[in-house]
Amino acid sequence: MKDMTATEDELFRDEVLAFLDEKFDAELRAQTERQGGIFAEHEVAMRWHKILYEKGWIAPSWPKEYGGPGWTARQREIYSMECARIGTPSLPSMGLTLCGPVIMRYGTQAQKEYFLPRMLSGEHIWGQGYSEPQSGSDLASLQTRAVRDGDDYVVNGTKIWTTNGHNANWMFLLVRTRTEGKPQAGISFLVTPMDTPGLTRRPIISTSGEHELNQIFFDDVRIPVANRMGEENEGWTVAKYLLEFERGGGSLGVGLMAGMGKVKSMAADEPADGGGSLMTDSSFRRKAVQLEIDLITADWTDLYLSSGAGVGESVGGTAASIKKLLASQKGQDIAELAVDAIGIYAVADQRNGLGAHPMEPPIGPAHALTTVTRHLNGRASTVFGGSSEIQHNILARLIGL
Repeated sequence: MKDMTATEDELFRDEVLAFLDEKFDAELRAQTERQGGIFAEHEVAMRWHKILYEKGWIAPSWPKEYGGPGWTARQREIYSMECARIGTPSLPSMGLTLCGPVIMRYGTQAQKEYFLPRMLSGEHIWGQGYSEPQSGSDLASLQTRAVRDGDDYVVNGTKIWTTNGHNANWMFLLVRTRTEGKPQAGISFLVTPMDTPGLTRRPIISTSGEHELNQIFFDDVRIPVANRMGEENEGWTVAKYLLEFERGGGSLGVGLMAGMGKVKSMAADEPADGGGSLMTDSSFRRKAVQLEIDLITADWTDLYLSSGAGVGESVGGTAASIKKLLASQKGQDIAELAVDAIGIYAVADQRNGLGAHPMEPPIGPAHALTTVTRHLNGRASTVFGGSSEIQHNILARLIGL
């Protein structure tokens, strides 16, 4: 029987915990613990996606009218906190987190009715086509061309660093539809199936050994004009709106604090040179305490910045840049401290022990299995989604520097 004196938030937390205890079973936990990438591999991600979809919790930040649970900001935080604490699979964000809100704001009614339910169900898995080999942080300089031909655009060019592009069956991309005037004024936002004739993919293997990234080539690819989001040549506005969700989406402090908790647990199990656990070593403990202070500050900053955003809304450009800076830098700091914690096991090649179906057992303690892979993978976090230098420039302009 429920305790009627408990607050609604406490009852909601109990519901979340009961759900996770039932559905996040031992097999899924073990597979998730062996994931070394930013997102869980496709098999694991899709299994967890299906579980959340059937519960109605696959899109926590979506408004109820589009299939979201309609949670309050506090409920979303509680849910994220409990998922981070036990380490549920990290799902690819390109569809539900990034393109979904764009369609809600800029899509036609027909586009909303077609794409949004398929994002929720997992029928459509999305990739992102923003960066190009010569247009990374300077995204407005992109050169992939789309020439209007009747009811289609004919697209030629290439996109790079397409996360999850090898698993995606749909892709959103920025294309140049006009060459005159300011670069930002000639860009359009299109979506296309990944099996469209003329579209090919080439894998990019990360330093960590993970295949998460891809290069996509377009050779006379025909994309219907009906697949454009927003008006022609106004894609820059759409693109900036999407980036607010990429840079500022999710609960910043929740994930960082959960990561720090895991590092402290690792250090408690690792021996120090002078005896006792690593957490009793003065040098390591000093670094851990200072980082934890930084994370508490980041957590409160996140709560302040996100407090004004309603369901399905972004936090705004300024807040998004601040959150992106904090998340990427502090995430790297946590990963580096974790490498320090495992000591000599950091030199072991653990790649064959990773994934849903590992070929070798872990070398050393289980907590050392993914540490170096995640550290190497996380080095890109200060580059993707807009580099730290770009975020500093955005903030400097906003305050008039």
